[in-house]
Amino acid sequence: MITLKEALKLSKEELENFKNELKAKIKANADLNAYIDVHNIGEGVPIAIKDNIQVKDWSVTSGSNILQGYIAPYNATVIEKMLDAGLSPFGRTNMDEFAMGSTTESSFYGKTLNPHNKDCVPGGSSGGSAAAVAAGLAIAALGSDTGGSIRQPASFCGIVGMKPTYGRVSRYGLGAYASSLDQIGPMTQNVEDAAILYDIISGHDEKDSTCANKNDKVCDKLNPDRKLKIAVLPKHIENASEDVKKAYALAITALKNAGHEIVEAELMDAKYDISAYYITATAEATTNLARYDGIRYGNRVVGKDLNDTFIQTRSQGFGDEVKRRILLGNFVLSSGYYEAYYVKAQKTRHLIKDQYSKIFENVDLILSPVAPTTANKFGELSTPMEMYLSDLYTISVNLAGLPAISVPVSKSSEGMPIGLQLIANAYEEQTLFDGALSLERAINYSK
Repeated sequence: MITLKEALKLSKEELENFKNELKAKIKANADLNAYIDVHNIGEGVPIAIKDNIQVKDWSVTSGSNILQGYIAPYNATVIEKMLDAGLSPFGRTNMDEFAMGSTTESSFYGKTLNPHNKDCVPGGSSGGSAAAVAAGLAIAALGSDTGGSIRQPASFCGIVGMKPTYGRVSRYGLGAYASSLDQIGPMTQNVEDAAILYDIISGHDEKDSTCANKNDKVCDKLNPDRKLKIAVLPKHIENASEDVKKAYALAITALKNAGHEIVEAELMDAKYDISAYYITATAEATTNLARYDGIRYGNRVVGKDLNDTFIQTRSQGFGDEVKRRILLGNFVLSSGYYEAYYVKAQKTRHLIKDQYSKIFENVDLILSPVAPTTANKFGELSTPMEMYLSDLYTISVNLAGLPAISVPVSKSSEGMPIGLQLIANAYEEQTLFDGALSLERAINYSK
């Protein structure tokens, strides 16, 4: 598959031929279920789009039954920026329903398979985007990251996945899961492509009140030779598998050999991250998903009266995982429990942000695992709690609003990709991409 950098140099005729070849390739690999459908807007370079990002006149459903029949009436800001830069939205990629999941198994459209081993999950919730890029069915893709939903599938599928600082990329037109955590980001074949796509979609947007008034770009200033001080977390990786620990040691050695200074640091127990994240995310999800009632848009199940219509529509429209999180969110926001759970979660979130700020007083980047294991086999995570615990290395980054990027570094004993993430201080995307490009070159990962 040609890179995004190479594709931007193709002529209109070459792009048209390439798109026709790509459609045929996607059809031939339909068993992966990476794409829900394939449509094209514009004449530019084709970029796959996660099914929770609005593209005008497309069916956009967030992988849910309740939004069947909904047609997007406008473009998300990231789509407008892509079109202006000569990129074309090209196909909807599969995802966990409303981005709630770590395996892409909860989608209304069925599960997506991992191209490296079809018995394994591609990760989630942006599993379709990751699988499409990894299988050579997309030059690059957009995903969204609420608690690791770009970085974890990128790690599982052996590609690059980047989550920007909260507010760097407009959320206007993104189907909301947890509004204070969600960010759209690039999923690409290499770090330079991620920087190119990040530059295109980032920047201030008046339509998003949480969008930072920053428009600086990184790609023209990429410097893999810049020497950085990078923190490693020896205690934090104790719960990781042996394969992940070996990959971590390999990356540390590669970074040392590239001339970076390695120091040790420590984060609080990840159990606090998980608790704070799932209380915060489900509380916000409960509010955001209240709008799906069968009246304003999407699927409707007509009941015997208005109240019954609400109940039947939501009962039949939402999947089990979405219902579980709505129930949990209502519980932590309910009278008598708000102070006990939600308020404490926000205080813990503040502590998490403070601990990162303290570490970044002395270092440029932090090296961390993305997931405790490689891609699980389908059905291996038998309980919701096991799925929630698989996010323990990624969710604190979202709680603190920081940028992070997953870079593939090695493969497990069974041949499955292992990615590690670099984390930077808020708005330090330049440092993040410089370090990631240095790591990519030092490792020289082979697909």
